[in-house]
Amino acid sequence: MKIFFRVLNYAPNFRSQIVFFFGYAILGIIFGAFNIVLAMPLLSVLFKAKNQAVEIPPIPDFSVSVDYLVQTFNHYFVAIIVEQGALNALLFVCVLIMLCVLLANTFRYLERIMATKIRVDLVKNMRMDIFRNISLLHIGFFNSERKGDLISRFTNDVQEVETAIMNSLKAVLKEPITIIVYFVVLFIMSPKLMLFTLLVLPVTGGVLAEIIKRLKRQAKLSQESLGRIVNILDETFSGMRVIKAFNARNFVIRKLEDESMHYRKVSKSMAYKNEMASPVSEILGVIIIVGIIFFGGSLVLKDGSLEPEVFLTFLAVFAMIIQPAKNFSNGITSLQRGTASAERIFSVVDLEPEIKNKLNATKLQEFSDAIEFRNVGFAYDKELVLKNINLRIEKGKTIALVGPSGGGKSTLADLIPRFYDPTSGEVLLDGIALPDYDIESLRRQIGVVTQESILFNDTIFNNIAFGMDDVKEEDVMHAAKVANAHEFIIQAENGYQTMIGERGSKLSGGQRQRLSIARAVLKNPPILILDEATSALDSESERLVQDALTNLMKHRTSIVIAHRLSTIQHAHEIIVIQDGQIIERGKHDDLIRENGLYTKLIEIQKV
Repeated sequence: MKIFFRVLNYAPNFRSQIVFFFGYAILGIIFGAFNIVLAMPLLSVLFKAKNQAVEIPPIPDFSVSVDYLVQTFNHYFVAIIVEQGALNALLFVCVLIMLCVLLANTFRYLERIMATKIRVDLVKNMRMDIFRNISLLHIGFFNSERKGDLISRFTNDVQEVETAIMNSLKAVLKEPITIIVYFVVLFIMSPKLMLFTLLVLPVTGGVLAEIIKRLKRQAKLSQESLGRIVNILDETFSGMRVIKAFNARNFVIRKLEDESMHYRKVSKSMAYKNEMASPVSEILGVIIIVGIIFFGGSLVLKDGSLEPEVFLTFLAVFAMIIQPAKNFSNGITSLQRGTASAERIFSVVDLEPEIKNKLNATKLQEFSDAIEFRNVGFAYDKELVLKNINLRIEKGKTIALVGPSGGGKSTLADLIPRFYDPTSGEVLLDGIALPDYDIESLRRQIGVVTQESILFNDTIFNNIAFGMDDVKEEDVMHAAKVANAHEFIIQAENGYQTMIGERGSKLSGGQRQRLSIARAVLKNPPILILDEATSALDSESERLVQDALTNLMKHRTSIVIAHRLSTIQHAHEIIVIQDGQIIERGKHDDLIRENGLYTKLIEIQKV
């Protein structure tokens, strides 16, 4: 229940909304009960009045009891029969029933409106909370977690929580009150028979609790399996070119079928248990009623300690408990499915970001001096990828990072915008450690262009202006011209308002990369990180992109991770990294004379 109420807290003004929900629900119960409880005695008195004289009963002495209300009502009702006649009394009964039906359904409608308001607000706020928290997590989290599983939590798990809330909000919050009220009435009628009832009820509760416990376990397995299916689909659709090229269609189909079979097995088991809860609760309810009939009947027949009319009324009231109890059982069953999904959601929401602002962090206004690495080390899961890095990058200089793949070049660059924090040593900017700066103000000083162009299913204009508000069209066009992108943009169907498809699928690789560069130009950062920005391009595209990068790097501090060494020979300093360590450093000509690893890499590329 703790998780249930935590979920409900996502609804704004939850407490006041619940008060209204309860109020409408209880009023609906009261007026609905009037139709059943009052209609029959009213009609009974009415038709008796036709054949025999009826005396107006006296008004009873005031007391806080149901009996006082009934006797008071009988006084005024019989007065109508005596003073105005049976026909007018019949009309009164009909109007009263219609009024009760109208009020009962009005309050039920308001109750459902309130439940819907709670649900839609809750789902919207929960999704936004998940997204906000995930977006704060460090880059390593996204490298280790399956994207499909994250999407499944955001969609399927939230959908399951939404369904569970709608099914259980009424059952879990309203039905217990209904049941308690009925139990109080039953206790007043016959404490002995009520005690017998309370002795047999725990058996029912125990059986249902075991079903619910197993259902929750199955629900969690089901959602995890669904997350894996979403992940397989995401990988398949993203890699369809490779799948077709390697004739791997059957392999992917088998992989999806295996996981789908597992999901089918878990879902079937969960459905069996879910469908079992309702008939089991009904059967147990009937068994209890049979027990009450036998025990109550013995009280009537043997010692006369229970009046027959009281016994029959007791049975009628207890029968009214069965449906609320069944609703409560179904609501708890539904709630367990939702709880399993909520636990998966909160396992992400409760993650603490590893990279976060310090209290009173300094806002970085301007980069003015240098970036410095002091004895920096970094490890992924205890595996060292950077060891004792010492490096100073002066403002306005271009530094190239080269070396074999997996040597730690990209990791070193990722420490500057604090995608990660070093496990030892420190990185400083203008003499101040990076964690002392406000993260957003730090990243505003940095532009990143990677090998993979990250574009979005939006217009060219919005992709260039990504993350910036109130951008002027002439500024976007200027950035595109600097990035050698303006020519192909104006030839597109709708110019800068052309939709580029998912991940820029309607553009060539070179065009996508030039849009990424235009985005960096528009941001106009003093620090630039280029991570193998031309390695995946053909010669013509590379020439255009390289010209754009040259324009972009003017008057900026640039860290260039290079695969094609011909592009970085004019860097102010070239840093050669192997196995996480700096093994050579210097200008191109100096490194060639040293005849070390850099020279070997140059010779390999010439071949």
